[in-house]
Amino acid sequence: MKVKRIMSNTTTGDPEKADAFYGGILGLDVLMDHGWFRTYGSDETMRVQISFGSEGGSDTSVPDLSIEVDNLQEALSRFEQAEVPIEYGPVSEPWGVRRFYVRDPFGQLLNILQHE
Repeated sequence: MKVKRIMSNTTTGDPEKADAFYGGILGLDVLMDHGWFRTYGSDETMRVQISFGSEGGSDTSVPDLSIEVDNLQEALSRFEQAEVPIEYGPVSEPWGVRRFYVRDPFGQLLNILQHE
């Protein structure tokens, strides 16, 4: 057996908030829409990964999701323009990433990162 994909699922009564945050700010495409369940993503090949931790590094909380982007400054600008509070960073970490934390509309802690 080979794992082909791992998906994170979040309960919401307001999928429009997901459209604005994940589609609007992060620019992800709607890959599937059943009305009651939507999947956002990219047609780019993504590696299958799942992580577990006792902390998020640098004495931060473990984020619910880590989202790697190709331009951290652009991502930061989009969140600031949308008036999404930055909870941590941006900071260059000793393990080779630059990152910041935000919360999505459902309270999930997101680690937005770029490898340096």
